[in-house]
Amino acid sequence: VQLQASGGGLVQAGGSLRLSCAAPRRTFSNNGVGWFRQAPGKERDIVAAIDRRGSSTYYADSVKGRFTISRDDAKNTVYLQMSSLKPEDTALYFCAVALSSTYAVQRDGYRYWGQGTLVTVSS
Repeated sequence: VQLQASGGGLVQAGGSLRLSCAAPRRTFSNNGVGWFRQAPGKERDIVAAIDRRGSSTYYADSVKGRFTISRDDAKNTVYLQMSSLKPEDTALYFCAVALSSTYAVQRDGYRYWGQGTLVTVSS
C-alpha cells in the first residue's frame, strides 16, 4: 500500500505548514495513523498520532500546542497542521498506518509507510 505524504517545503521560523497523508480508499479507515519525522543523522521519532475515530490523539512534547493532527476519512487523508515552526522542526516527515484501531508511539506499531515530505525551517 502506498501512502502519499505532501505539503512540505521551506518556511521561516514562526511560520506554518499543513502536511497531508493520502492513501487508497479504506487503507486506514479502521486504523490509527501517525506522523513521524527524521532529521539528518537522527532516529525516526513520532510526532503525532490519531486513533481510528479521531477521538484520541498523541503529541510529542516538543510539538504540543503547535501541531494538530486530524483525519478526514471521506477523503482518505490525514493532516498535520504545523504552526509556530522552529528550525529544530526541520526533518523528513513520514506518515504511517498503525497496526490497530488505536495508535502506537513506537515505529514497530506501524505498517504502510509513506515516502516522506521534507520540511525545512529557516531561522
